Amino acid sequence: MLWHFFEIFPSHNPLVIACKAKISYNKKRMADKFEKLRQIIRTFPTGSGLYFMKDSKETVLYIGKAGNLRSRVASYFQPSSDIESTRGPKIAEMLAKVEIVDFLETKNEVDAVLQEARLIKDIHPPYNSDLTDDRTFPYLEITIRDEFPGVYITRKPQANSRLFGPFANVGDLRGAMVILQKIFKFRTCRLEISASDEKRRFFRPCILYSIKQCTAPCADYLSKTDYRKNIGDLVKFLNSKRTTVLKQLQKQMDETAGRRDYEKAAMYRDRIRLIENLDKRGSVSEDVQPEVFFTDPTDALVKLQKLLDCPNPVRIIEGFDIAHIAGADTVGSLVRFIDGKPFKAGYRRYKIKTVSGIDDYACLKEVLVRRFYHAATGQELWPDLVLVDGGIGQLHAAQDAFKELKVSPPKLVALAKREEIIYVAGKDEPLKLPATNPAKKLLQYVRDEAHRFAQHYHHILRKKKMLNG
Repeated sequence: MLWHFFEIFPSHNPLVIACKAKISYNKKRMADKFEKLRQIIRTFPTGSGLYFMKDSKETVLYIGKAGNLRSRVASYFQPSSDIESTRGPKIAEMLAKVEIVDFLETKNEVDAVLQEARLIKDIHPPYNSDLTDDRTFPYLEITIRDEFPGVYITRKPQANSRLFGPFANVGDLRGAMVILQKIFKFRTCRLEISASDEKRRFFRPCILYSIKQCTAPCADYLSKTDYRKNIGDLVKFLNSKRTTVLKQLQKQMDETAGRRDYEKAAMYRDRIRLIENLDKRGSVSEDVQPEVFFTDPTDALVKLQKLLDCPNPVRIIEGFDIAHIAGADTVGSLVRFIDGKPFKAGYRRYKIKTVSGIDDYACLKEVLVRRFYHAATGQELWPDLVLVDGGIGQLHAAQDAFKELKVSPPKLVALAKREEIIYVAGKDEPLKLPATNPAKKLLQYVRDEAHRFAQHYHHILRKKKMLNG
């Protein structure tokens, strides 16, 4: 369109001259910027990690992962690259805004995959289109609470199970599962099996028993003690280096290759690779996937309404927490739950602006004032419940925030971690509920998610000063 404009008007037209000068200036500025960024990228490590594209305000525009950080990030800024045709107009638009490139090294590529997914879900960079939904990574689950534990690949693990993962490659996990079942002969069915059920001895086992991939506890072919010993061996195997099994598979591969049975040797080679890939997994405690661990909240919300004497159903809950390291880089978090489930689009992170040093109460007050300023003027909706991470001091800080706004707050609750006591605004005595109470478990979920969102990923981003918000 612009070149058509140039064809209509003569080249000596002042408007044409001005437009061409502007284009030339922008090209030179972009070239100078890219050269400056290339100088920075030359200092990047060549190992695996995440890279961050940021604008002049250090807002994260895009997060990517790489096996070789230096090579991958440099590919965006090569003078000869035609980014628009190779990577699309959206990436070209982003690069025009990029002023800062940064990186975060990871232990390996699997760690990079898991951290990339988590950070994209938490930060919502505007130029990331993948990994923004609630897709999760699978676990290997052992239902140790059962008399005869089952072993499953799942994205929705049950409470009190023994978990391994999350795993970045579900295909490799499925392949390894077949090999593990041949070795440890565990069950993968969902039957309810009880040692006291005398009818088991009349039960006909499935084909997995016939092909020697299950010991058929369903048919009483193995005692409870012996079966659980097999499960214990499986757990030890998953926690170990797996040297014995790998040596045995290597020996079988070498023997079959020596007999020129290359097809069978290739099978053993693939089994070795799958067993080795069991180490390519994250940590249940470190690579948290909070969207995985929720149960049906309907009962919890009904009990919560009754517990807090709320006149209307509790549908929207907002949780707040404060995170810092020795008073530095303090950040506040807001998480929003709708009908008992996380609503990630409503998550927010706040840099503390008015408080210096360590003062969690003042920081919490600032965050709440900033969050509810527009609600107080009728420009936003109120939640039904506000939950703050902490005790009676944090509850008073929350009350002070609403006094400053000169509005009546929604129902205010504080939940302290150590005692797990619930403090409710307007009640003289805190609530002490059993650990199994659904309402308490929901509040703990909101509290823990606010803490995780503020603290865990605050530590990750703080390494390179990447906080935005």
